[in-house]
Amino acid sequence: MTKILLLSDTHGYIDEVILKYAKQADEIWHAGDIGKLSVTDKLSAIKPVRGVFGNIDDHIIQKEFPLDNRFYCEGVDVWITHIGGYPHKYNVRIREEIKTKPPKLFISGHSHILKVMWDKKLDLLHMNPGACGKHGFHAVRTMLRFTIDGEEIKDLEIIELGKR
Repeated sequence: MTKILLLSDTHGYIDEVILKYAKQADEIWHAGDIGKLSVTDKLSAIKPVRGVFGNIDDHIIQKEFPLDNRFYCEGVDVWITHIGGYPHKYNVRIREEIKTKPPKLFISGHSHILKVMWDKKLDLLHMNPGACGKHGFHAVRTMLRFTIDGEEIKDLEIIELGKR
């Protein structure tokens, strides 16, 4: 069983509340727009971090994190990318691959809108944790936390961190 903290769009911001939740996880996943490597450095000092770079991330972050991160967590095929879209409106860059080889869990960020949707056609779960940074148009800072147990994704929680 692996407890995951999923966040995105920190835009260089990290605080003690985020770090408190990070300490409760087994792994931390970041869906891009990290902003500063000090964010992922602080997180990785607590727990292992998997992530991708986003459209605001500079060449330094791009050397540290890939554009796409596809891996298995226990028995779940996971694909994280920053600009991925969502069911029925996937980004053109990934549309063909996601249709021909869909993961079980598809994660994106970018929109600053928390969204969890089931794609019945591709039999995958899509998650976007919203934004936990203070930069952007979102009103409330959010993250997600859930558990992967074998091939099962369960115990999904929305974490609201207060107003931006």
